[in-house]
Amino acid sequence: MPDNNPAPSPETGSAAAGSSGQEDRNQRYWFHILAQNNPAARNLHAAKLVDKAWQQGDRVCVVCDTMQHAEELDDLLWNFSPDAFIPHSVVPDSATTCTDPVGILLCPPVAEDWDTVIILSATLPADADRFKRLALVAHNDPNVLNQARSHFKQLRALGIEPRVHDQRKR
Repeated sequence: MPDNNPAPSPETGSAAAGSSGQEDRNQRYWFHILAQNNPAARNLHAAKLVDKAWQQGDRVCVVCDTMQHAEELDDLLWNFSPDAFIPHSVVPDSATTCTDPVGILLCPPVAEDWDTVIILSATLPADADRFKRLALVAHNDPNVLNQARSHFKQLRALGIEPRVHDQRKR
């Protein structure tokens, strides 16, 4: 997947003929490290990922830590594009069911409920290796980058070698 196309795609990264199933599995996990150092850039990038995955027919969730962050994403998705409507809702807890194709979660996602999971939270879900597709988005801030490094190590411990798209190298 080229760095200039920030959204994960089910078609991209498919392993070449004869490669292992582990390589195919690793193609479903992405780290996006942004050149910008502000949360607004991170939210915008996440919204672009949501839009593309949803346009491809995926059920998509974005995992946040705070209601304030969820509300920022909610506002962004409502106003993301004048031509687009992304049906979504905020899911405050695991007891709340999301009936929209896009959810902004303040709780761990259930792997079977979502096709694409976008992590903006400080905690990587314990069953991250069960997601169909997973994208982690970090902006160029030392605290957020340390959190991303921790997530990367956790995925490696689960046997996953995620693809890294580092926009700082441009």
